[in-house]
Amino acid sequence: MKRTNRDWVQLSATVALIFLFSIAALAQQTQITLDPAQTKVSWTLGDVLHTVEGTFKLKSGNILFDPKTGEASGQIIVDAKSGESGNDKRDAKMQKEVLESARFPEITFLPKHVTGNLPAQGSSTLQVQGIFRIHGIDHDMTLSFPVHADGSQATATTKFVVPYEAWGMKNPSVMFLKVENKVEISISAVGTVSTTATTSTATTRP
Repeated sequence: MKRTNRDWVQLSATVALIFLFSIAALAQQTQITLDPAQTKVSWTLGDVLHTVEGTFKLKSGNILFDPKTGEASGQIIVDAKSGESGNDKRDAKMQKEVLESARFPEITFLPKHVTGNLPAQGSSTLQVQGIFRIHGIDHDMTLSFPVHADGSQATATTKFVVPYEAWGMKNPSVMFLKVENKVEISISAVGTVSTTATTSTATTRP
């Protein structure tokens, strides 16, 4: 059967559409992997006499997101047992009575959606919506991350408040020492940035 010019035009158009569809199915994803050794997690708790300051240690951190859709996954894990303020007696009470870290050894943040663009070079601000899990309970939270990117390396900071008493944890106040019912968390993170191409699965109607 001999093909006409019209047939060849239709065939070429079909091939071109298939090619474009294949390219569109390739999604670029950005991955940020935090460096636990260079990432600092600090906390501040006020009381009637002075402000108590302490730290936690990051176990691992990884955020994977699609810059086009904002869809995100991954997790940031903090070692609850590493919480300390420099006072052994106070820290033991925090671990046993407030955090109950023997039962809940990890504090995690699970990213679900990222808003904003991460440049290859320069600064921007990312809004990361996700689930903050502490003391075995999930809480919806959106964190604002001012980020500075320099090639494959990025630094970011964020601050947020944890109303620990309202979230079911014990307030460690005693008769002559009253502390606030919320704690401020500050994070200063350093990580590496990489980009990967993944093939998405699309369906067409017959």
